[in-house]
Amino acid sequence: MTLWWRALVLLCCVLDCVESFSPSPVLQRNTYNNSFRLTRSTRTRVQQLQKKYKEQQLGNKHFEDRSRQLKDLPLLSTDFYSWINLTEWERLHAAFWDIQAYWKTLERKRKQLEKEEKEQMMNRVFGNTLPQSIWLIQLDLRDLMSQVSSQMSYMNSSWTKPTSRTPLNPQTRSKTVWDSRVEGYVILRDLDLYLTKLARDFLLLASKTHF
Repeated sequence: MTLWWRALVLLCCVLDCVESFSPSPVLQRNTYNNSFRLTRSTRTRVQQLQKKYKEQQLGNKHFEDRSRQLKDLPLLSTDFYSWINLTEWERLHAAFWDIQAYWKTLERKRKQLEKEEKEQMMNRVFGNTLPQSIWLIQLDLRDLMSQVSSQMSYMNSSWTKPTSRTPLNPQTRSKTVWDSRVEGYVILRDLDLYLTKLARDFLLLASKTHF
């Protein structure tokens, strides 16, 4: 009898450990809601920077050009039926790599702008410069990647956040100063649209979490 009770106690301990490593539906839903709020606040920051960028770099805060595209950025067009039928893992996996792609393009643009500022010896006293504003957005994207990676780890314990992926290859054709400036606009324009899509992903994931 004593041996039987010991086995029962041991089994209960094992089950408690398993449950402690499995996120509850409430925790998962809260995590996705937090990711949604962070995505939305990041999008607001991107929209504010986009206006500032267009005014300072393009000389027109109302500048629009939908014809320009960058091959390094994720595709924004998605078939609705394919999107709605994605599994949770597929949705998170795509989000992780897409966010990282935007982070890297912003990193390249930020370093370019920092170099230009140094060459022009611009005064940095009055508020955030463009590179500083870009860096704040990168911090938000990094937090989003960490949240997505944590959810993927919950689903698959063998998943580990990669340190890096194949580096993005910037378009090598010679660019004019104007082309380079428009490139920054395209990055922010597409990131704004992408974050709208990502927010919908997190809302959908939260809605599918059952209690």
